[in-house]
Amino acid sequence: MRKNTATRINPGTANKKRVCERIHVGGIVQGVGFRPFVYRLAHSLGLSGWVANTVHGIIIEAEGENGALDSFAGQLRGQSPPMAEVLYVRRRKIKPSGFRQFEILSSKADSGRTTLVSPDAAVCGDCLAEMRDPANRRWRYPFINCTNCGPRYTIILDIPYDRPNTTMASFEMCPLCRAEYLNPLDRRFHAQPNACPVCGPRVFLQEASGALVEKHGEDPIQTAGRLLLEGAVVAVKGLGGFHLATDATNQEATSRLRERKKRQDKPFAVMFADLESVRHYCRTTRSAEKILTSPARPIVLLPKKGRGGGLARSVAPFEDTFGAMLPYTPIHHLLLEAAEGKPLVMTSGNSSDEPIEIDNTGALARLSHIADYFLVHDRPIYMRADDSVIQPIGRRSFPVRRSRGYVPRPVRLRKKYPPVLAVGGQLKNTVCLLRGRDAFLSQHVGDLDRLDTYRFFALTVGQIQKLLEVSPDRVAYDLHPDYLATRWALRESGLPAVGVQHHHAHVVSCMAEHRLSGRVLGISMDGTGYGPDGTIWGGEFLIADEREFQRAAHLPYHPLPGGEAAIRETWRMARSVFSKALGTAELDSLGLRLWEQVGRKRVETVDRMIASSTNCPVSSGCGRLFDAVAAVIGLRTETLYEGQPAIELESLARKAGARGAPVYPFALDETEGMLVPDLAPMFESIARDTADKVAPELIARAFHDCLVRVMAEITLTISECEALDRVVLSGGVFNNRYIARTLSLSLHSAGLKVYSHRLVPPGDGGISLGQAVVASHFEL
Repeated sequence: MRKNTATRINPGTANKKRVCERIHVGGIVQGVGFRPFVYRLAHSLGLSGWVANTVHGIIIEAEGENGALDSFAGQLRGQSPPMAEVLYVRRRKIKPSGFRQFEILSSKADSGRTTLVSPDAAVCGDCLAEMRDPANRRWRYPFINCTNCGPRYTIILDIPYDRPNTTMASFEMCPLCRAEYLNPLDRRFHAQPNACPVCGPRVFLQEASGALVEKHGEDPIQTAGRLLLEGAVVAVKGLGGFHLATDATNQEATSRLRERKKRQDKPFAVMFADLESVRHYCRTTRSAEKILTSPARPIVLLPKKGRGGGLARSVAPFEDTFGAMLPYTPIHHLLLEAAEGKPLVMTSGNSSDEPIEIDNTGALARLSHIADYFLVHDRPIYMRADDSVIQPIGRRSFPVRRSRGYVPRPVRLRKKYPPVLAVGGQLKNTVCLLRGRDAFLSQHVGDLDRLDTYRFFALTVGQIQKLLEVSPDRVAYDLHPDYLATRWALRESGLPAVGVQHHHAHVVSCMAEHRLSGRVLGISMDGTGYGPDGTIWGGEFLIADEREFQRAAHLPYHPLPGGEAAIRETWRMARSVFSKALGTAELDSLGLRLWEQVGRKRVETVDRMIASSTNCPVSSGCGRLFDAVAAVIGLRTETLYEGQPAIELESLARKAGARGAPVYPFALDETEGMLVPDLAPMFESIARDTADKVAPELIARAFHDCLVRVMAEITLTISECEALDRVVLSGGVFNNRYIARTLSLSLHSAGLKVYSHRLVPPGDGGISLGQAVVASHFEL
């Protein structure tokens, strides 16, 4: 490879029919094998010239016949490497230079800037074919990779992205691997994790005690597969952390995993061997299958086929969907083959609410009470990354959790912004860093109520700045004074700090990914967010732009008896919401079983709390209404994981199908110039239907439909008064497919432009993007 010159011939002796073009390719085209792809493509078309990286993308000078150049430009976009994302190809004719050959150059313009690290990518088809070929030197090698696939973000320690700065540094390439690495015509050219059985990482199997399991004539993955078929729980070290695996068709094994992990009801993700297996258990669509097979290989939430097609009931006991994914590392492929293609539970390798384990020693110490065996390897993981979770809605989709496979891919913004760091919220935390027109969201960090997660948060904040070579000039934070991310921003960041209201951040995060500016009507629906008035917001209609907002309407306030306890024990919210609608005497006269189930003394205590406003903060949170309804109809009186009542209520509502659900009434009131719906008629109807033993799925469906009508009517009223035709939907409630789809269709049919999330989560995992954009508009 040459530095900054390409071999030339005298232009006067060059073929007269040859022309030369300077081509600029923009997008995610660095660190993804784009230059060797260009090199090979140019050679195949008989072109001469050069290709180089610059801070603005890829620059090419290509010389040849017109037809070959046209084909070259077309294939740059249409045949680019799997991990690349070409945003544009700009061509300009220049004077031919008489190049004799095509070369890869290093550009001086890159000085002081580094190539963006690409996301981790699933093992590609070429590598799988080699891995399954007994004649290939990488036959059954569980760490096979190339420029088009394999680990990236999870193994990088520092920049530039070269092997010495990754966790592969201790594995010195053998002569054969080194030759591949240095050959521009080889697909392993500059593949930093390149390795083989001679020089690369190794996998081994351990008992929970730490003792090695060595079966004569059987490799560790084969042994692990056999143990899974026998009902064992195996901790598997993957790409961004450990999984806990077991046979997803074995009820006893999956129940045992639940008991040990202390994960009572939250569904497990399932890894299927191939698409045919997914189709056997789930209902799929062409667009969902495209996501499943993408290089990111996320978990995709898919409707169950029938009653689950034979998977153990305890995999997803109270939902109508499975979290399905396909194998994405060579280890996963080999393990599923060893388990005879059976679907495997692949849930996060942690105890309840802790970060996933990434270290062999730590996993043995903290997971030995859960796993019977440990399938581990000696390639260290530096940055943990949970599996991403994608929710399809029709032909579109959005991330519920954006992590492995997507991070650190940036969100492209409408203009250049100053370097702003945003630290997100307390739950589902992510951080975000702005660099020019790009917003870089971190992987899912988690809930910052544990020390280990907080340490991971601090590591992530430092790593994202280091990899992007950005020193932020300010930090954005949530207004809630008790959030640990807020405390870090104010006390430890050392930066000028800008507070951003929670629901404004939600709205602007959606605006940012759609590159919207100016005023919009934002509908921000979730469970909890700190309001500037000191109350708890969560059912908000905001007239907003990127800098400021005005509250135009909100859902009614209800007391939260016991504060946080009312979120954990949903019957408390039921008592609060339904006694406000009917009065305690009339509510009790209905004889609902809930109160007897809870116990009269506990109910009376809550009644006194509400009556005296003792430890009863008020909330307009939409999520709390789902809690109340789920409790009253007998679906759930306690929350075991965040959003559980709402998730299960949506599943129940979908079971109603096309059957005629009741139509619940409501009214619109105006208080001090602000619209506040009167939902008492709806709650009264729900209570009476429950007492009359109307099918719970019909009540759930009618509740969903009424909420959609409430949101639509408020939106149309504000839209007409304020002359706004752009509506932005954000907040955790819009993880609900039924609400999101039905409301969008209703508003579209009324002539409004509706924008919902596609690139970042609608829940709290996306607010760091909104925080960063809002904070960028304030003068320091």
